[in-house]
Amino acid sequence: MFGTRSTTSRTPRRRTSARAAALTVPLAVAGVLGITAAPAQAATPDHGTGPASLTCQGRGVDPAAKARYRAEIFIQAPLRTIWRLQTDVEGWPSWQKPVAPMTVKRLDPGPLRKLSQFQATIHLPPNPPAPPGTVVITSTVQQLQYGKCIRWTGPADGAGFHIDGTHVWNFIKVPGGVLVRTEESHTGPQADPNSDMGLETWLSDLKTAAEANPRD
Repeated sequence: MFGTRSTTSRTPRRRTSARAAALTVPLAVAGVLGITAAPAQAATPDHGTGPASLTCQGRGVDPAAKARYRAEIFIQAPLRTIWRLQTDVEGWPSWQKPVAPMTVKRLDPGPLRKLSQFQATIHLPPNPPAPPGTVVITSTVQQLQYGKCIRWTGPADGAGFHIDGTHVWNFIKVPGGVLVRTEESHTGPQADPNSDMGLETWLSDLKTAAEANPRD
């Protein structure tokens, strides 16, 4: 069923602006950054049709958000490897491919857990008509179940720019590896319903990093 396909479904890839992709970095909001588009499934508002939104301990993305995206990928690596990569937020820049220079720092010590906070700073290059600038994303882990799911929320702020985001991750052990599912919602003046929020690239980068050192 899961074979070697990177995901289980496919929809047309959505465009990702530099600002939207940057957002997707850590934030609840978040995603990250570009490689080839892995097959994925776009999220749609739940009106009784389509897949139910992802949740972590009963909480999901913002159901009222017009900007929502969902994707998934199959990774041939142990769950412990994937979990370590995903929860070591300060290590993200070492295996992700950001569209702009990015730093990530924890705002509290210890392993990632409920109420942990982390902050990503993205320095955006000129992207006419948008001027260059700095976007700061401050995320708070709202729910976390070890080896199963993570949900975080937080704002992304820059000059004349604000988005509130919610990001949910699910990790499901399957024969031969792990199915990683993620869903994100954005609200605010700059929220783009046509963006994949960088989730396609984030998943692709996570797969590459985890499969490169499956027993790490």
